Amino acid sequence: MSAQIMESRTSLWPAAHDEDADRPRSRQRQLGASDTVCERRAAYILAGTERTDESDKKTAILGTYAHEGLLGAARRRYGWLVETSVGDDQIRGHIDAVHLDAATAVRLPKRLRPTEPADVVTVEDVKTKSTYVWDRTVRYGATEAELRQVYLYAHLLRTVGWEDRWGQRPLARLGPVDVQRIRFRFVNRDNGEEHVQEFAYDPEEAARARWWVERVTELPGPEDATRSFDGPGLDAICDHCPFRTTCWGLGVSPGAPVQTILIHNDADRAQALADYVAGHEMETKGKALKRKVRKMLDASPAGVYGPNELSWTGGNERTDEVVDRQAMLDRFSVLGVEPPERTEPDWEAMERLLIAAGLAVPMRTERRTTARAIKVSPAKNR
Repeated sequence: MSAQIMESRTSLWPAAHDEDADRPRSRQRQLGASDTVCERRAAYILAGTERTDESDKKTAILGTYAHEGLLGAARRRYGWLVETSVGDDQIRGHIDAVHLDAATAVRLPKRLRPTEPADVVTVEDVKTKSTYVWDRTVRYGATEAELRQVYLYAHLLRTVGWEDRWGQRPLARLGPVDVQRIRFRFVNRDNGEEHVQEFAYDPEEAARARWWVERVTELPGPEDATRSFDGPGLDAICDHCPFRTTCWGLGVSPGAPVQTILIHNDADRAQALADYVAGHEMETKGKALKRKVRKMLDASPAGVYGPNELSWTGGNERTDEVVDRQAMLDRFSVLGVEPPERTEPDWEAMERLLIAAGLAVPMRTERRTTARAIKVSPAKNR
């Protein structure tokens, strides 16, 4: 096989993974705002714990490429301030975009001024999401961890301003900036759909985010930190965590789920069983409620009602060619042949006999309506 053919079959992913590993964020050892997704992960980073696990990062890498491409286009076309750094002695981070008001923007060199200033200083975070979680994202907005991350960015800007580093020294000279608005821009990486969530900066939320970081820094060690998620196999955050094995181990025996380490004695088993029963009861009540509401809405037209959009799938007429069983019985009667039976006519055997005799299997057209299913989605533009 020629070298040219071998080269054409080389996977792109090893190169992409190596590039990702060389990013400053991948090599960073100081706590970053994006690391505050889980208390124990943050504690491991602060303790300098060695990373023990690698994971397939294809989805994350594709999200990063889409993220960088979109922000790069916004920087070139709109003059957005993108991928700027903030930090202090406890935490640092990279802000996706900061939109300056006119009074702040005029203090910068012209090359850094936005094409259209914002009415108030706004910190924006861009998140790419899959279709799998899109409805949940549109309905409920940013998660608790995502809110904490952006409030940390905004708090750092309001208290110390931008980091004094190469490429953004004019920004650092501005000092603290009066952030007044938070914005999330969610982008569906499967179809490009956008959803924007924005709200006024809340000093209490910012203080809560900062307190979260301070509390982690005061812990005696990582094992004193709380696991924020349910573990590998149950949460994607844990599946892709670089401290997965350090945090959860390998289970109490080979092949056992790692969550088995959470059971230490009969009291733990009693509590787990009580939780299981409670979960079953919630599931049963939820299913019963959905069945009732489905029947209540059966005659309702599609449309937007409050924060939800009702639509229907199926319910379409279709025609199918099916075996005409009565005509097949009549044909056997005309031929004077007893149809094969078990406890009732053996329809499949009858078809085989007709085909073996070179006779057509009688067919008829049957009209029927496909099953009608309800679909409830977050209302758009609400």
